[in-house]
Amino acid sequence: MTPKERAKKSAAAMWANDSASIWLGMELIDVDEGGATLSLKVQKHHTNGHGICHGGITFALADSAFAFACNSRNQATVAQHNVISYTASAKINETLTATATEVSLSGRNGIYDVKVTDSTGKTVAEFRGFSRTIKGQHFQE
Repeated sequence: MTPKERAKKSAAAMWANDSASIWLGMELIDVDEGGATLSLKVQKHHTNGHGICHGGITFALADSAFAFACNSRNQATVAQHNVISYTASAKINETLTATATEVSLSGRNGIYDVKVTDSTGKTVAEFRGFSRTIKGQHFQE
């Protein structure tokens, strides 16, 4: 099995049980070893009192991309610590894309950067996730 095939199979197993990402309206665009891309079309129920995308929704999109990236090796992996910086707002009907990239993997600890952009490519948020591998796999190898 290639690393890409393993990542796709791990993602399929996770997606089948990821009620939160599905409920929020996210779409899994791509996954590979150490990386993942998800998107979300901002709808009215995603907005805050200012009429723009709620920061928690942007965070959730980035966090989900991070999760699929750090679980791409068929090893159960969870977040240890995450931080986000918001650089622009997103409005209703805007499609956000979160692209996660592995920065470092050492033993059971990983670091991932996620860039959230709008449909013009403008950066909306920068997220850094720190992961920890735990016991378990997504599918039997």
